[in-house]
Amino acid sequence: MSTATPSLKVAVDIGGTFVDAISYDSVSGAITVHKVPTTPAEPAAGVLQAVVELVDDLDAIESFAHGTTLGLNAILQRNGADVGIITNDGFSDLIEIARAAIPTDHMYDFSFQRPAPLVPRRHRRGVPGRIDAQGVEVVALDLDAVEAAGRSLIEDNGLRSIAVVFLHSYTDPTHERLAAERLRTVFPDVAVSISSDLTREYREYERTSTVTLDAYIRPVLNDYIASLESALAEGGLATPLQIMRSGGGAMTAELARRAPLTTVLSGPAGGVVGTSFLARELGLDRVLSFDVGGTSVDSCVIENGEPSEVHEASIDGLPLLIPIFDIRTIGAGGGSIAWMDEGLLKVGPRSAGAVPGPVAYGKGGTEPTVTDAALALGYLDPKRFLGGQMDVDAEAARAAIAERIAAPLGMDTTRAAESIFRILTARTVGALREITIERALDPREFTLLAFGGAGPLLGPMVGRELEIDTTMVPRVPAAFSAFGMLMSDLEYEFAATSLQPLDDLALAEITEQFSELEDQAVAVLDEQGVAPERRRLVRTLDVRYRGQEHALPVEFRAGDTAMAVLDRFNALHAARHGHAMTEPGQILSIRLRAIGEQPKPPLGRIAESDGSPVEPVEHRDAWDVATGAWHPFAVYERDTLRAGDRVEGPAVVEEGTSTTVFFGDQYLEVDAHGDLAIRQHRTTDTGATA
Repeated sequence: MSTATPSLKVAVDIGGTFVDAISYDSVSGAITVHKVPTTPAEPAAGVLQAVVELVDDLDAIESFAHGTTLGLNAILQRNGADVGIITNDGFSDLIEIARAAIPTDHMYDFSFQRPAPLVPRRHRRGVPGRIDAQGVEVVALDLDAVEAAGRSLIEDNGLRSIAVVFLHSYTDPTHERLAAERLRTVFPDVAVSISSDLTREYREYERTSTVTLDAYIRPVLNDYIASLESALAEGGLATPLQIMRSGGGAMTAELARRAPLTTVLSGPAGGVVGTSFLARELGLDRVLSFDVGGTSVDSCVIENGEPSEVHEASIDGLPLLIPIFDIRTIGAGGGSIAWMDEGLLKVGPRSAGAVPGPVAYGKGGTEPTVTDAALALGYLDPKRFLGGQMDVDAEAARAAIAERIAAPLGMDTTRAAESIFRILTARTVGALREITIERALDPREFTLLAFGGAGPLLGPMVGRELEIDTTMVPRVPAAFSAFGMLMSDLEYEFAATSLQPLDDLALAEITEQFSELEDQAVAVLDEQGVAPERRRLVRTLDVRYRGQEHALPVEFRAGDTAMAVLDRFNALHAARHGHAMTEPGQILSIRLRAIGEQPKPPLGRIAESDGSPVEPVEHRDAWDVATGAWHPFAVYERDTLRAGDRVEGPAVVEEGTSTTVFFGDQYLEVDAHGDLAIRQHRTTDTGATA
């Protein structure tokens, strides 16, 4: 057991294929990265392995942040807990009635079918009790009926998780809290979720869906967190485990267990936080985060250092009302399977994952993946894969592509592998255009920040297609989401519905409501041990024009008048939607974000170039998408590059856990912090390149 003062900040991101772990030594400034394969059968085992192999003594860890998509995967794969719903008498079918609107991406799909509700009708119960929209009790809650409903669901149907949601609990949560107290007392081994713990906003269907999703993943997340905490404690970890929130920031594992749904996108959130931090430090006004892992591509818009955030989203067609980064996700990554569908080549959303993995891994995979295509095109070196720690078979990859893709398409293996990347690029570009062009944003005005295990490989291709001038690859790209977790503050958000006109009288009443939320925020920050000097509270109003359905968040500052808030809302509406209106404003909800600021590692600087040319370690033939032909690519080791170095494409930059590939019409420049900026050569009117 070490007696030295803990000095290591550690973050771990668990994905579909790899567990990424990163440590920062606050004394020496050293940053260390380690990757191990994900262990789907026992996720905590892979995390523990990564940490133990990264850090010699766990008691040297000062802080530990963790992001996981375990809850998200449970929803997508429909392998969460069997859930029961207890609600008001006569409203058991609310989750099935849902909304009449068809999702935008299925607007003209006549074969579209809504996903089946997570809770079948036989697992829903209504009980007497009613609170009206003003928070007045109309019918007293029948707690004996609540207990009987719980007994029926738990003892007769074998359920282990219950969602409690009553009408208008956003105005007064008393009935929900009484019901939860009775259920937890009588059935202490059963997980109970109540809607008012997650959201205090109106929209009964969305609140029902939100609490149902929370109950659906609660046993999965609780078991995982408990298992991980226990294993880490046995290994010597003394500091509390912190879990990333889907809307940025971290919270203690205890708070995460109370509201597991707030962690549903905690893995990708780390990358967005890291991108925002880097954008602020480098003075980049507009950045697209581009996180490409083994199973998915996740992207988010960051403007002026602030990521786009929403308070209403959906997962696989199921709505949820929680603060969450506006991340666009598609099922495409390094492990995505290339397959034929009635003569058409498709890439993803199915993934080979960690087991069996790509064909080249030799673990039983038979279907070619994006990683196999990268090996076939010479982008990845089988001798240096994961820094030489993992044996891969490039010939097996080529053979699988030849058999499964090239033969059905009547083309050679090279063209088939190139086609895999073309389709992957097209799908990715489409997703990025949705979050930029469809919101009146020009992607050419952005910097593309490419990270994740496959982000530096795919980023320069995507940048070319979108005509983005600069694609940037940060340091430690394969563990950049974990790096972002190191930069996170402790955060928690509180909200309440406050439907009233936007005028000075309403703002006076809202100030009193904010005082109540601030009391709750202070209690949470006290519980998380945040010192008073590191606390910050941010007030926000959800504002809309009278008659609108959806609102935009507007910061509410001390001394604000109604006119000042409306002016700020008009400017935001014009920026977001291209116009402002003369209609009066209306307040929908109030929000308070409680922030416990954490010390952050500095970016650091690398040695400067002496002006001499950079020498490659070798050359190898690879496919140049700029010319559509094989060319010798110069291969560089990233740790030999210095600030100010410039490298002309086509070339490859290798580091232990990631590979950056850029092409004949691109060049690379290294900045003072060691970030790689891949820029596009532009052809002038005279035909020269610039």
